[in-house]
Amino acid sequence: MTAEIRKIVVTVEETRTEMGRAVDPPTRRAAAVAVIRNPFAGRYVEDLSDLVAIGEELGALLTKRAIAALGIPGVAVQSYGKAAAVGEDGELEHAAAILHPKFGAPVRAALGGGAALIPSSKKRGGPGVAFDIPLGHKDAAFVRSHFDGMEVRVTDAPRADEIVVAVAVTDGGRPLPRVGGLTIGEIVGKDGLK
Repeated sequence: MTAEIRKIVVTVEETRTEMGRAVDPPTRRAAAVAVIRNPFAGRYVEDLSDLVAIGEELGALLTKRAIAALGIPGVAVQSYGKAAAVGEDGELEHAAAILHPKFGAPVRAALGGGAALIPSSKKRGGPGVAFDIPLGHKDAAFVRSHFDGMEVRVTDAPRADEIVVAVAVTDGGRPLPRVGGLTIGEIVGKDGLK
């Protein structure tokens, strides 16, 4: 099964100053969001493999769109995250089926790697619901400067029978990080943690 996509929204945030201080270079994050029809809205279905296949498809499509929005090669992406919001006739397990079993492989392929787990969130809500895409360094989960999140919303989604699916990528960590921890230069990147 392929996703029935009603719309795609891509947004880029660029932070140039923080607390009156210049952020140089500016930090940028991009999110690509798809609004899709939920084929299982309003009914319980035991086998969610159709949503798993949709997740694989959207992982590839949305990651490519987000990377293109930043205008950098995939290997230059530093952080990533994923999220989904189901409409009122869906269940959280529908979001989980999209985000977890096969979504990550095409994300990592587009980035040329990614040893760390892809942070994720899911929720239920109506049109315009805000949801946060958690962010973490793609190769080392312990890089505190990259613990972050990006809020997204689509004003007319999800409708009751829809799911909003999002990927976010960054070209750096938070603006002006200073809480210590593992630095970019100390990453080993083998176990996804350090």
